[in-house]
Amino acid sequence: MRSFGSTPSIKGLSVALALLLSGCVSQMTSTPSDSAAAARTAPVEKPEAAYVARMDGPHAIPAVPLEKLPDALRRQEVAYTTDRPAGSIIIHPGQKFLYFVTGRNKAIRYGISVGKAGFEWAGEAVVSETKNWPTWTPPKEMIERSPKLEEWKDGQPGGPTNPLGARAIYLLSGGRDYGYRIHGTPDWWSIGKNASSGCIRMIQQDVIDLHQRVQPGAAVLVLNTDGSMPKGLKVPPPPKPKKVVVTAPEVPELVIRTVSYQPQTAAAVTATNVPLVVTPTPTSP
Repeated sequence: MRSFGSTPSIKGLSVALALLLSGCVSQMTSTPSDSAAAARTAPVEKPEAAYVARMDGPHAIPAVPLEKLPDALRRQEVAYTTDRPAGSIIIHPGQKFLYFVTGRNKAIRYGISVGKAGFEWAGEAVVSETKNWPTWTPPKEMIERSPKLEEWKDGQPGGPTNPLGARAIYLLSGGRDYGYRIHGTPDWWSIGKNASSGCIRMIQQDVIDLHQRVQPGAAVLVLNTDGSMPKGLKVPPPPKPKKVVVTAPEVPELVIRTVSYQPQTAAAVTATNVPLVVTPTPTSP
């Protein structure tokens, strides 16, 4: 019987198929991680390109006037001594800087604004999730301080005037959400100031850049105002409940005058020139 060489053909086909599949698996597993790594280490744009006006989905983001943005607050690569791994975030509230660690003693620095007096916090956190153009729901304490926010008690949709800006990075500390976010702001002029209720504000273009680099689960460290390492989590005490003062309705002043009464005698009446009429008492017959 003639042999058609089936065994070599099948073996060759098997080898070729194995190589093809291994190539597919390699591509499928490596592409996402390579893409994420590329985003984390992408070069920083020059300020002239970083802060131009742009469209982000359906929303327009206006340009930031560089002549009004100090050099120190612009996004830039810096040397930064730290033992934190690449992908970590370190925030220095006193300097108004956020550092995204890109490698050994290297970081991208962004200008930020931080909490006003009484709203400062410090400690460790992790990134739980990130959102594009998130909905903002003011907490009830904020609505009490500013009643006009009652309009958004059920949430303000994402958009150019939304206080959370173009991106929000949500933080958990010890598995608990204290309401702190790293987020964009339409008020770019507040960067470099103590302006928020505890959240970390960023220029819209900067928070978009950071959002492309940071990954869920990344470690976040918020230093003390002086740059020292916090001992545990420091958060402001919860606001004290307002005291309800009940006032009684105003009552008109009641004036009581004392009038003394003295029975008048006949002599007294006569003295006041009032005629005295005396009716004779009948006598018995």
